[in-house]
Amino acid sequence: MIDLLDRLLGPFARLMVARGVQFPELAERLKAHYVDAAKGMSDGKMTDSRLSILTGLQRRDVARLRALPAPEPRTHHLARLLALWQNEPAFDGRDLPRNGPAPSFEALAKIVRKDIHPRTMLDTLEAAGAVAIDGETQNVRLLQASYQPLSGSEDQLAYLTQNLGDHFDAATDNVLGQDPPHFERAVHYTELTNDHIAALKADYDAAQMALLKRLSARAAEMKKDALKLPAEDRIACFRAGGYFYATQEDET
Repeated sequence: MIDLLDRLLGPFARLMVARGVQFPELAERLKAHYVDAAKGMSDGKMTDSRLSILTGLQRRDVARLRALPAPEPRTHHLARLLALWQNEPAFDGRDLPRNGPAPSFEALAKIVRKDIHPRTMLDTLEAAGAVAIDGETQNVRLLQASYQPLSGSEDQLAYLTQNLGDHFDAATDNVLGQDPPHFERAVHYTELTNDHIAALKADYDAAQMALLKRLSARAAEMKKDALKLPAEDRIACFRAGGYFYATQEDET
């Protein structure tokens, strides 16, 4: 089992070193996840002794880690802003005045977050190439259907952790025999040319973006209906995505 994890641990270690996360800090955080995993996969009341046996951690570590508060979830307000811009009839993906009452970018930003200045959101989206500001009219134009954070930014790292986390959860559930299984498929070919890869990637990117736009629009309509229901009925969420990775080496 440990040997099989090398393919996962290699890229992970590369990211941790690049971001300055030292091994003792990572090991401490991993201990907490071991405890949570053991608690979640066991029936009945779990004692510190039982968790120690399941995880291999010392009892004093288990007791300390169980007392730690859960981390606060992070939401992607810029991704939500772009989704509302495209799917809400009041905005409908059209050019918006920079400031003023709805429909304007300022009004849209305040729907998403009241504690962040609209100018901050606008500057971030402009730097990422998601919007453009007309120099004469000061209208804001939507250029991208989704928010693509700047390379190396905290937003990009947050996307990485949530996307890979959900993918890994889905794959792990499948390995552990969850029924029904999650949809998880991939296509893999070797001995192609770089031109072949470029053509396949263009095909994949176009099809994937069309699917994501369709899902986003449909989910936005469903959420409008869901908001009419009691909060206790609105407990489900989903994430759907895809990737295209090409390399010069056969890693099978």
